[in-house]
Amino acid sequence: MSNDLRLRRKAMIQELVSLGIMDQKVLEAMERVKRHRFVDEALQAQAYTNNALPIGFGQTISNPYTVALFTSLLQLEPGLKVLEVGTGSGYQAAVMAEIGAEVFTIERVKNLYLCALKRLNALRYFAISLKYGDGSLGWPKESPFERIIVTAGSPKVPAPLLENLSEAGVLLAPVYNGSGDSQRLVRIRKDKGTFFSKDLGPVNFVRLIGRHAWQVDELER
Repeated sequence: MSNDLRLRRKAMIQELVSLGIMDQKVLEAMERVKRHRFVDEALQAQAYTNNALPIGFGQTISNPYTVALFTSLLQLEPGLKVLEVGTGSGYQAAVMAEIGAEVFTIERVKNLYLCALKRLNALRYFAISLKYGDGSLGWPKESPFERIIVTAGSPKVPAPLLENLSEAGVLLAPVYNGSGDSQRLVRIRKDKGTFFSKDLGPVNFVRLIGRHAWQVDELER
């Protein structure tokens, strides 16, 4: 990696601090992950700006602040078992793996899944397990998960994901409001079998497609 990109990555970390990210584990993880390896070569010069970037198939890699914020809100510790719905480029999964989480991630777009699988293997993120399929169904075989992160917006939190959440687990998901034209980030904690939800404010993600999310025919109306 060129020294120029390394300096840009350090500048990205400084910007995250200025924006209020204080979780040292998250900052250190994001300084280690080479974000430019998760975008097309033509976009690598923009990799360390605080912008979402296209990764093809109508999907994006979230801006660094959003990745840092979501990761901080998960309150990750080494060894925690995490389910990610929406692998995308694999960047968010890599950041969580750098903290020491055991990451399971699902992607419904086959080409993105294949690219992420190849990329994460090349970067030696062997603690990340990838699956091609409908993320709204969760990953029952590997559940329960102590943390679940959803990186696409749905009409409500898919029921299978709540079923996959462990006791005292935390789930983060963008959810559309009643009119379906804006999203709110919700944080759900499970305590003695009861789910407690907190609204953390507006967010903007692509829509989650699946049996327990948006149906393809709904998007075509």
